[in-house]
Amino acid sequence: MLRPDEHPRAGRGVVILRSLRVGLHTSVAVLLVIGLIRLLDGPHSVEIRVTGAALTLVFAAVYVAGTFVERRVSEAKTSASSSTGPLRTDSALGQGGTLVWLFVVTGLWGGLLAVSADFAWVAFPLFFLHLHLLRVPWAVVAVAGLTGAVVLALWNQPGGDHPATVIGPIIGAVCAGLMAQAYRIMDQENRALRETMEDLQRARQELVAAQREAGALVERERLAREIHDTLAQGLASIVLMSRAAGSNLDSGSVAQARDQLSTVVRTAGENLDEARRFVAVLQSGELQDPGLLDELRRACRQIEAQAAAQGQGLRCRLRVSGGLRPVAGSQAMLVLRAVQATLANVLRHAQADTAAVTLTFLQEALLVDVVDDGVGFDQHTTVGVPPASGAERPMGTGVGLGALRDRVAAQGGQLHVESSPGSGTAVSIRIPLGQEPALPQELPGEVERWAE
Repeated sequence: MLRPDEHPRAGRGVVILRSLRVGLHTSVAVLLVIGLIRLLDGPHSVEIRVTGAALTLVFAAVYVAGTFVERRVSEAKTSASSSTGPLRTDSALGQGGTLVWLFVVTGLWGGLLAVSADFAWVAFPLFFLHLHLLRVPWAVVAVAGLTGAVVLALWNQPGGDHPATVIGPIIGAVCAGLMAQAYRIMDQENRALRETMEDLQRARQELVAAQREAGALVERERLAREIHDTLAQGLASIVLMSRAAGSNLDSGSVAQARDQLSTVVRTAGENLDEARRFVAVLQSGELQDPGLLDELRRACRQIEAQAAAQGQGLRCRLRVSGGLRPVAGSQAMLVLRAVQATLANVLRHAQADTAAVTLTFLQEALLVDVVDDGVGFDQHTTVGVPPASGAERPMGTGVGLGALRDRVAAQGGQLHVESSPGSGTAVSIRIPLGQEPALPQELPGEVERWAE
């Protein structure tokens, strides 16, 4: 990511402003050297030459020291309008220090002008310096004074009493004013662009942080759904069957308790395999194809075994309609988790004798229907309604249909629930499929398979 001063437009502005400042300092040095050479080469006494040379060195030292410390407008932390007094901007030297430095530089130039009129041309970069540092009223007064001093010094030279002596310095002062104004506008635009780039960079960083936080939230929700649909369901079954086995042991039904404990062991092993698969997915970052039909048959067998261990006669059957088509790993995982969660709810709440899982492959979508003949419920007062404050859902079922609906919607699908008291429950899911070639027909067009 580019820093504000690395932006192409901001970078060009910085280069131009820096070039103008270097040009100003270079012109001061060149004109000062030219004036000194003309002084030493002219018909002047030794005292005047020594005085002029000494003033030149002092002027150069003071000017270099001040410009080295002075903070330019473009580098100031505050805008020009935040400064009070005659200066246009705050400076590292402070208001008083900058004014003293500018007064000393101007005074030394006046001394050089008094020694020799050859130093009059140093006034032109001084015009720009005053216009750059001082506010407009003060800068106009200072430039007018400098222009008058130059005109007076040149007028007193032999042959200097002609209109060009007056017009030349005035034109130079006007040009310096125009250049200072152009410099000021360019500096303001460059500062505004730099501030805009800084705001943009901050906004971009905030956006990245917000996206990272949103991604972490989505991942936490996904992990919560995965744990609810896999480990939590298995652990809930283990707890229920363990309680049932304990009750049977207390009543002397050892054989039935042994069957239930066998189911507990099998379910625990399956949960362990599921946990290992879950960890593998987290490490690789890729969803694995669960082998949809085999996993659905396995889910049906598991729910029947768990129901039998609890003394229920629930039968689960799997039906496949339409031509089999490839199902992406994420979509297959969604179907499997949805069926597992729905069958777990059937076992826990429906008191059903039969649960039918139907997969219907359409041209562009996969329909998944889970229908039971249980007691049903009033979906207008139950679905999506959170438990009362302080109440607990049985066996940790705090995610349920709302989470399943969100999970289906994340894949671009739709979920519908139909139920009424005494009429069973039907959960229908529609998931869009990609345009992929159909597999060979391994099953007839309408097949019904029992879990075993």
